[in-house]
Amino acid sequence: MMKPQAPIVIAAAIEQDVQLATAESLTAGMIAARLAEVPGASAVLRGGVVSYSSDVKRELLGVDAQLLEAQGSVDPEVARQMAIGALQACGADLAVSATGVAGPDTHDGKAVGTVYIGWAKGEESGSKVHHFVGDRAQIREQSATAALQQLATILNKASSQ
Repeated sequence: MMKPQAPIVIAAAIEQDVQLATAESLTAGMIAARLAEVPGASAVLRGGVVSYSSDVKRELLGVDAQLLEAQGSVDPEVARQMAIGALQACGADLAVSATGVAGPDTHDGKAVGTVYIGWAKGEESGSKVHHFVGDRAQIREQSATAALQQLATILNKASSQ
């Protein structure tokens, strides 16, 4: 089932000529898949990196090795660096990332449902923490939805300037 944010994101990206990319850990491609469900997505969706392991985060996305060692993969700065890495790896204008704990067990000392959504656009980047509730599938769904909402918010902000 297509979620409502994806068509909004694709339409805004096409209108603004913004190329998109994703970097996904716990969502494992769900964000990119939702975007790709929208007809016309190929005009703006450059690609994505599924970086389930820390090695891939470090080697493909350029996430700082010392940061991963010290904080683990579920961290706001890791999410931010993942988005920057996707931006560069895919040659995009705007990227979103997701890293977190879908469960059933805690990870890197973080509680189940702790998710960081990162973003990068040009020289700007950041991340936002979410605390989702539900089973593994529900947390992954909520994470993908939050990432699409982050893209929509950034694109909406850009269109109103």
